[in-house]
Amino acid sequence: MNREEIVVFWFRRDLRLEDNVALYYALQSGYCVLPIFIFDKDILKQFTNPTDKRLEYIHQALSRVNDTLSKLGTGVLCFHNTVMEVFASLMQKYEVKAVYTNEDYEPRTIKRDAEVEQFLASQSILLNRYKDHVIFRGGEILKQDGTPYQVYTPYAKQWRLLLTERHLFDYSVELNREMFYTMECALPTLEELGYKQSQVKYDVPQIDLFIVSNYDQYRDYPGVEGTSKLGVALRFGTISVRHCVRIALKENAVWLSELIWREFFGQILYLYPQVENNCFKAKYEAVQYRNNETEYEAWCEGNTGYPLVDAGMRELNATGFMHNRVRMVVASFLTKHLLIDWRWGEAYFAQQLLDYDLASNNGNWQWVAGCGCDAAPYFRVFNPTEQVKKFDKNGVYLDKWVPEWRELTYVQPIVDHKFARERVLNAFKKALEK
Repeated sequence: MNREEIVVFWFRRDLRLEDNVALYYALQSGYCVLPIFIFDKDILKQFTNPTDKRLEYIHQALSRVNDTLSKLGTGVLCFHNTVMEVFASLMQKYEVKAVYTNEDYEPRTIKRDAEVEQFLASQSILLNRYKDHVIFRGGEILKQDGTPYQVYTPYAKQWRLLLTERHLFDYSVELNREMFYTMECALPTLEELGYKQSQVKYDVPQIDLFIVSNYDQYRDYPGVEGTSKLGVALRFGTISVRHCVRIALKENAVWLSELIWREFFGQILYLYPQVENNCFKAKYEAVQYRNNETEYEAWCEGNTGYPLVDAGMRELNATGFMHNRVRMVVASFLTKHLLIDWRWGEAYFAQQLLDYDLASNNGNWQWVAGCGCDAAPYFRVFNPTEQVKKFDKNGVYLDKWVPEWRELTYVQPIVDHKFARERVLNAFKKALEK
């Protein structure tokens, strides 16, 4: 039986048809393209919540792509299996000439991709990988002595210097039927994948030019719409980072700096994979955390008696989102006020955040805890009460998420700020003197 000659395009953190590097090159291959997505059973083990918001976001984003492709007589062929089993089955059904995909830089996905590449090579098939998720991958921006930057400011300066028009090329292609393998595709339902619907509603990502152009003025105020909320779109690639950078260069340098922070932490994880589970600065492993489980639960539930901390955690639990200024405050509170290991907080965010990205989440938690690269000094302890006075003085954000905060019925503070500050400074000082 003659099998059809095709190339496979493997969707991953790039759930869009526009400005997609690997898709662009797959379409240039001279063969019909078979788009696939794998609901990887190995990865889904981490999605323990039956109404996981991220999975529904992925599902809705794929549905949009599939709807567009169906008008061209094709679709996204979805699998619910392990990656290796999927590729073994594809080899049986099709004459696969090559596989195209965009790079992923997390330790587990690097290992997985190496295994896929080895398997495909045993079948004389090339795995073509392209840079799409970032402007600069880890190792592309180095100091003059060839070592990586571990401090953001000089990294960002060099990032801007090295940026050229070539890095911002738009890989969009006008699609037509002849480019794709003809088939009808119905996505598996969430229920078939073992999940239930949540409250997530996927909207095609749009850059609000008013918000971006005024980003530096309003980004710190959780009670106003002052941030782009594109973290989830960048995480799952429903928007192109090149498109975002093109806009940022025209509209707002501070918003561009946030996009560069994302790449800074990305290259740290790529070049120093041990940070996934360990302090970047090893000496901070000596810190003796209290790790009180009752206090940790109160933090998770938003019942600490500090309104800004509680508002942030309740927003996170309800929506999968938390304002960036508030993320710093709640992370500082857990690690400094309660002296709970940053890894506990990082793990909770990993389960709850819709825009969860290992590199950024890990980097920011270590930054707050004082143990990361280019970290805030360990003696910086955010005062949640003062943060309210600065960034939500009218209580707009607090009223929304902690309506009882002005009442006598509101829970008493779990710990006194002055006492907590002295306790954590002593604990860190003692650990670092060893």
